[in-house]
Amino acid sequence: MSATAILIKDLCKEFPVPFRRETVKAVQNLSLEVPAGEVYGLLGPNGSGKSTTMKIVLGLIRPSSGSTEVFGVDSRRVESRENVGFLPENPYFYKYLTGLETLLFFGKLCGLSGRHLRERSFELLQTVGLEEAADRRLGGYSKGMLQRIGLAQALLGEPRLLVLDEPTAGVDPAGAHAIRDLILQCKQRGITVLLCSHLLGQVQEICDRIGIMDRGELLAEGRIDDLAGKKNQIEMVLENATPTLLESLGALSLASGARVVSQRGARTDLEKFFLDVTRHRS
Repeated sequence: MSATAILIKDLCKEFPVPFRRETVKAVQNLSLEVPAGEVYGLLGPNGSGKSTTMKIVLGLIRPSSGSTEVFGVDSRRVESRENVGFLPENPYFYKYLTGLETLLFFGKLCGLSGRHLRERSFELLQTVGLEEAADRRLGGYSKGMLQRIGLAQALLGEPRLLVLDEPTAGVDPAGAHAIRDLILQCKQRGITVLLCSHLLGQVQEICDRIGIMDRGELLAEGRIDDLAGKKNQIEMVLENATPTLLESLGALSLASGARVVSQRGARTDLEKFFLDVTRHRS
């Protein structure tokens, strides 16, 4: 079993411009690696090449040059998609089907059938919190519920890699929080997650590492603490701290009754780091 979920080497993708003898470079010399079991966030402004990269990894489009692999298998081969679940930004569902019927339909497309398919469908409805809406038609689902049923269908085949393109787009805060928790559950189960999102606060909460793209190029890549960290600064979370202690943090004393709950390197806001990285290219 490969320890690398996604491997991208020198990836380039050019699209021809209609009626012109020129091309647009959507992805330029992109190389990155996503270890198995990580939640990796792919960030960038609109038109940065994120979605094109995702589609190449999924084998939906072919690269102009370079290569991508999923668990050691070339993305151009059908076998590379056997261990992958995908939730696009705007998934299409048959609104006249119920939640359960939707999972049964997609399960059959994945090669599942019989008792195993029904048990797996009910299990996932419970996982995404839609067991009470199992017999409701999707036409009556909210945006957040549709995203959760989409996440359930992406998990039907028990994938080792989950690719999510803007999974919380247009979802209210409560729904976004529920989807975030589902992603963290996937990580706990050892599922690798490739996440594309514009919600940088959410990315900062759930991703192990991120890559920031702009105009087809990878500008920054690494662990969030390393990229957005403030050097030579430490954050401490205190429990039972008195107002007096808060006024004199420089002279922290164990005798005050305070207990250090956690300690980590101070981080700047990911949104600020993102803007700093991309702004200089304008």
